[in-house]
Amino acid sequence: MNILVCIKQVPGSNKVDVDAKTGVLKRDGVESKMNPYDLFALETAFRIRENRGGKVTVLTMGPPQAEAVIREAFMMGADDGALISDRKFGGADVLATSYTISQAIRKLGSFDLILCGKQTTDGDTAQVGPEVAEYLDIPHVANVLRIVELKEDALILDMDMPHTVEMVEVLYPCLLTVEKDIFMPRLPSYRRKLETSAWPVKTLTFADFEDQDVMKYGLNGSPTQVERIFPPAVNAQREMLRGEAEELAAEVSTKLVHLKLI
Repeated sequence: MNILVCIKQVPGSNKVDVDAKTGVLKRDGVESKMNPYDLFALETAFRIRENRGGKVTVLTMGPPQAEAVIREAFMMGADDGALISDRKFGGADVLATSYTISQAIRKLGSFDLILCGKQTTDGDTAQVGPEVAEYLDIPHVANVLRIVELKEDALILDMDMPHTVEMVEVLYPCLLTVEKDIFMPRLPSYRRKLETSAWPVKTLTFADFEDQDVMKYGLNGSPTQVERIFPPAVNAQREMLRGEAEELAAEVSTKLVHLKLI
């Protein structure tokens, strides 16, 4: 089975600068890590490969340093990897990002199964996976809790819904976004790190894509724009109140009214 896992490099902390003009995160020079939700997608791919055989390829989009998460995936067991990187892709919203990834997947070839984490910790939209599937015109299932059965031509899955868990069957090729804890992710292997250190990572740029319309990528292809983004204010101020219960209750009530909380 030919499996593709979409992964992403995200900031390692919440102390990230924002470009005042474009409203996008400044990722250069920021401590980064693999998106935690993608670890569950990777482990799912490895478990399926162990059951059915095949190959696991990882794909990420980002600046050149995003190659680090591909190397990490190699250490965990991935067989191949590709990086989507070009200045023309900068500032993309979820729609432009999804289109760019779909173009890269078409360039890489056909896959039986595409796996994504539920969402990313730097965006939390949970939209890119399903949108990639729509651009590829393949069926998709989001919020997958459990793989019930691997069939020759389909998967039977438990899908998390707002108030129920539904069992669905989806034919290959398809795309799944998986919930955390579907499987416990394995740790990177130091032996694999040594074995894969010289493995090549293919870089895909705008020039590699079939669709050469620049208005579909990056900021040009993003119908949504961030008007303003800022870190939450940190307020460490506190006030200690002492006294009898009735006095404290009255004082707390007065302060809440003053603060317009009640």
